[in-house]
Amino acid sequence: MTHSSATAPASVPVPVTVEDALRSRRSVRAFLPVPVPRSTVERLLALAARSASNSNSQPWQVHVVTGAAKRALSAALLRAHADDDGRGRDYDYQPEPDGWREPYRSRRRRFGESLYRDTLGIRADDTGARLDHHRRNYDFFGAPVGIVLTAGRHPLQGALVDAGLFLQALMLAARGDGLDTCPQASLIDFSPVLRRRLLIPDDQLIVCGLALGYADPAHRLNRQCTPREPVGSFATFHGDEAE
Repeated sequence: MTHSSATAPASVPVPVTVEDALRSRRSVRAFLPVPVPRSTVERLLALAARSASNSNSQPWQVHVVTGAAKRALSAALLRAHADDDGRGRDYDYQPEPDGWREPYRSRRRRFGESLYRDTLGIRADDTGARLDHHRRNYDFFGAPVGIVLTAGRHPLQGALVDAGLFLQALMLAARGDGLDTCPQASLIDFSPVLRRRLLIPDDQLIVCGLALGYADPAHRLNRQCTPREPVGSFATFHGDEAE
């Protein structure tokens, strides 16, 4: 994967292998105000479309918002958030369990502490500052490109697997161009707003959003590095070691 250095910030290293892209992918929450050409976005989407899908059904659809369209969508999402009482949200699917179990609860808590306390310096009881940061989701964290990913309802839950494969491929392809991303489940809190604004038909399930652009290397948010569990904690090998 190659990238023209004319548009990329000089300080952003460009991965040259799939392993580089995987190791350098992170959820970026602060972007530079550098536009991403439509031709670049189209090429990345074409690469992501090479993803595997059940029986080659390719159930994904994407809505790309930039410029005035992105600003209008962000304004509508912020209004919905301001009016929200947290009850009766109309999810296309439930992105979180009613209660987190271990070990997921501890991992989630550590992530929150790392983000709010350690990186942003926000106390646990400072709900106003936490809400201010959360609202940045609805402007795609300042990224020049916002993407809303949907999947066909007819393939049922299998379409979510296919959409996840597409999403991961898109994020890795972006890294190959020196770009960064942040997948965003928060956007589906207000799926009806997305559906109305982007004219998403009812037969499409809204999966998530994605911020796309060039990471701001100087922003403290982009210094956060989340840990990963070792292979031995999640992999079980069946068979002889020599095989």
